Amino acid sequence: MDALVTTGWLAAHLGKRDVRVVDGSWHMPQLRRDPRAEFAQAHIPGAVFFDIDAIADTRSPLPHMLPDARTFAARVGALGIGRRDRVVVYDTRGVVSAARVWWTFRAFGHDAVAVLDGGLPKWRAEGRAVASGLPAPRVRTFTARLRKRLVRDLAQIRANIKTRREQVLDARSHGRFTATEPEPRPGLRGGHIPGSLNLPYDRLYRPDGTLLRREDLGAAFAQAGIDLTKPVATTCGSGVTAAVLALALHLLGHDRVALYDGSWTEWGGRAGTPVET
Repeated sequence: MDALVTTGWLAAHLGKRDVRVVDGSWHMPQLRRDPRAEFAQAHIPGAVFFDIDAIADTRSPLPHMLPDARTFAARVGALGIGRRDRVVVYDTRGVVSAARVWWTFRAFGHDAVAVLDGGLPKWRAEGRAVASGLPAPRVRTFTARLRKRLVRDLAQIRANIKTRREQVLDARSHGRFTATEPEPRPGLRGGHIPGSLNLPYDRLYRPDGTLLRREDLGAAFAQAGIDLTKPVATTCGSGVTAAVLALALHLLGHDRVALYDGSWTEWGGRAGTPVET
């Protein structure tokens, strides 16, 4: 299974015993949208809801940080997902928070996971069926083991400023990157990690919310100054849209990509971290 599947592929495989559909929708708090309530109103038939704020390290002051492997395995198993299942993740915007869920599964060793290109908007625009209500799946056994190579923390990003072993690529808007737009979260400084590059995640979409063709994705990264032969660490506001960049790089065959989980909420919220504008 490719890391990106079409609505046609999902429609043809929906209901198969080893295919599990996951709604990974998430929205910025100031939007005051309740993705779980929206899921209950309309979702792809057979889907379960993956709450990235709940399947997380809830002890951390940072939003939706990765949980430990044991917690992830228990929460995913409770969603009715087994270790041999193929998981298809979508969201209500196209390809945004679904990419974060895709990356999370891969970070815990589950490679049989894909994102639905265009998400629920494309599914509904094509007149495909939706369901309502909250499912009660049968608990299954899921195993998880953290792949540390896919995750970066504050100390590693700080050390990389000197070593430049990895290219750091920021998915936030250009205005936030250059501190000409305010941060949506209170208490954060403006600017970016020194030496990092900028590729706003929304530049990777077509008008219908599907990802650009592979050659156009490659051109976008090249225009941002990324050398696709060298390692990349992606970052953003809180580790969600950074996963869109990670997904696109994966589709281009780039396998040396990590994600800075704390992202700007951690970096920009600390007094001792250097910042460029």
